[in-house]
Amino acid sequence: MSIYRTLRPIFFSLPPEVAHAAALAGLEAAWRAGLLRPPSGGAPVEVMGLRFPNRVGLAAGMDKDARHVDAWGGLGFGCVEVGTVTPRPQPGNSRPRLFRLPAAGALINRMGFNNKGAEAASARLARRKFRGIVGVNIGKNASTPAERAAEDYLAAMRAVYGVADYIAVNISSPNTAGLRDLQSVSALDALLSALTAESERLADRHGKRVPLAVKLAPDLGADDLAEAARAISGHAVAAVIATNTTTDHASVAGLPHSGERGGLSGTPLAEASTRVLAALRELLPAHVALIGVGGISSAAGAREKIKAGADLVQVYTGLVYRGPGLVRELLSGLAE
Repeated sequence: MSIYRTLRPIFFSLPPEVAHAAALAGLEAAWRAGLLRPPSGGAPVEVMGLRFPNRVGLAAGMDKDARHVDAWGGLGFGCVEVGTVTPRPQPGNSRPRLFRLPAAGALINRMGFNNKGAEAASARLARRKFRGIVGVNIGKNASTPAERAAEDYLAAMRAVYGVADYIAVNISSPNTAGLRDLQSVSALDALLSALTAESERLADRHGKRVPLAVKLAPDLGADDLAEAARAISGHAVAAVIATNTTTDHASVAGLPHSGERGGLSGTPLAEASTRVLAALRELLPAHVALIGVGGISSAAGAREKIKAGADLVQVYTGLVYRGPGLVRELLSGLAE
């Protein structure tokens, strides 16, 4: 949209979190005023036993509290993944915690799962009108010790199961201490055992089966990635999301804010996330779907993810730099 090219300098003159809130408020206002018209294009696809209107999704983190799901649908997204939500509300890490690196088309964040809690998100999702797929990304509270992490994931899953189309288990954010340790084979196996068993009970209670996805980091070595894939293959996991942000900032060294602690996203992440995606396609059974995310800022980038094995793609940072027109470009480009 040309209007975004006009507005972007204004947004970028504001602190990133202020700009984020302003952009979402504007999006919501446009939706409520009937100004959003989803672009045509993009064929439906069945993934995880769900029918997605198209392959293009919004990644978790953009709409943590599920406040704007209907408006995202108005931009043309076939899937919106909200969260990360935790069982109890928490403020996240102290500000500033979000940084732009415009020269690299990147962001660094150390948000720390700031959200109003899983119950609040669930209540909002119950009122949605969006006809596409909604995934809910769940995590543990920062105050919960690692040995009790499973309790938090189970509590969050119970809170959102009835309103989610799929649930994404976030064990790969670098911004909650000890969270990535859950990617080790023993911890992951134990967590997935608990979650899949509880999922069976919840399916009976709610009369529907909600698929589980696992979100992994791009920083896993080959052996660790293989072990994680082996653990995932041993459980009823429907999809893997590849990948989260990276703690490797070498690609942006020397740029303003490059030394900030947190996860790097955007263009510099594209190669690493695609490499992990391709490796997972070799490591995982064919029935486990892959969702490619990380550095997609063009139709060509989305096609690279599909070529590497992704069934669906998600965007976040590319949307910050390119605006809503990116969704239209992706739908058109993937149709071609």
